[in-house]
Amino acid sequence: MKAVECLPEGYREIYSVDLQKNKKMAIFVNLLAVVIAVILVLPMLFVVPISTLFSMEDGMKSYFVRFFALLILTIVYMVLHELVHGISMKICGTKKVKYGFTGMYAFAGSKDYYDKKSYIFIALAPVVLWGIVLAVINPFVPAEWFWVIYLIQIMNLSGAAGDLFVTVKFSQLPSDILIQDYGVGMKVFSGK
Repeated sequence: MKAVECLPEGYREIYSVDLQKNKKMAIFVNLLAVVIAVILVLPMLFVVPISTLFSMEDGMKSYFVRFFALLILTIVYMVLHELVHGISMKICGTKKVKYGFTGMYAFAGSKDYYDKKSYIFIALAPVVLWGIVLAVINPFVPAEWFWVIYLIQIMNLSGAAGDLFVTVKFSQLPSDILIQDYGVGMKVFSGK
């Protein structure tokens, strides 16, 4: 099923996610992000010591270039993550995607409604795509650049905590659900 602009007759809201309004849910998702980050960081410390990120063997200039690159790549990654959500929405039939930044969250949203499979595709597309891209790149960078790329991967996986949370939650809901992702939150509707 492609995205639909109007909610079918008989559908009613059964669940909602709004991390700006529901502080308890926001805390849970942010704690989930921290847990994911810790799980990713700890074992890798034994593979490539984080001290390589702070290495000044190539001089101060190289040191500052890595940190500037990390800052720029973080911003670029956040934009690309949301663009992939938006492109996924377009693939699912959305005509107009709205992008924004709340100060805490970047987002892509739409007024359209998506079936369960389409929405899970939309939610997981960035974490899967960038997870693969970064995993392929990471082994080929010099040791002092490893953590620059790996920190972006950590942001990819831990930053997708909300996407992972809604994927698990929505997977447990009835098969006929329609999800409206308006950017800063989601509403779930069912005809049952």
